[in-house]
Amino acid sequence: MINILMIEDDPEFAELLAEYLAQYDIKITNFEDPYLGLSAGVKKYDLLILDLTLPGMDGLEVCEEVVRKYDIPIIISSARSDIQDKLDGFEIGADDYLPKPYDPKEMYARITSLLRRYSKSKDSDKSISPKSDFEFKGDTLYFKKVALSLTPAEFEVLSLLVKHIGITQSREQIINTAGTMSIDSQGKSLDVIISKIRTKLGEHNPEDSKRIQAVRGVGYKLV
Repeated sequence: MINILMIEDDPEFAELLAEYLAQYDIKITNFEDPYLGLSAGVKKYDLLILDLTLPGMDGLEVCEEVVRKYDIPIIISSARSDIQDKLDGFEIGADDYLPKPYDPKEMYARITSLLRRYSKSKDSDKSISPKSDFEFKGDTLYFKKVALSLTPAEFEVLSLLVKHIGITQSREQIINTAGTMSIDSQGKSLDVIISKIRTKLGEHNPEDSKRIQAVRGVGYKLV
């Protein structure tokens, strides 16, 4: 059984999701109070679903504390539509962001995909450090100590690849994560964004433009 910790102040919403996921042998334990959620033994759970608008403590603060203390994948689930909240969540260390309202089927897909990728990441012994050349400072991403001039969409895409360096991200995962991308032409938009990021990474050394590799039929990965 997959055990998921949920911190969500809407009990009816949490119950509906719990009932749907139960058919897939996934158990949701929800806490409306973020302080109770943090004291519930986070490390015994497989994944955290986190709302942002919580009583007494902002969800981004909860996310920051969990990332600092525990090694657990985090999906932010929020009705807050501010793109900055999304960017802040990824910068702090959240692994996925699913805006409300959403179909429980999509949450199930996100959960299984994230746990699969997380398991592979844990099992693989990689010598590459995600922070060797990339560094976040506020809303700016630095590459080899030089600030990159990125559009919001480029920042979202590259941030996701940096967070999962060495792990292939499917086109669907990247598009779903990058909320600023064009809805009408997502596939083409993603290819254009990747091309522009490659150019910016290779401004001083053309070899650096090859760090983002295309995985045929799947998506992209940063190496």
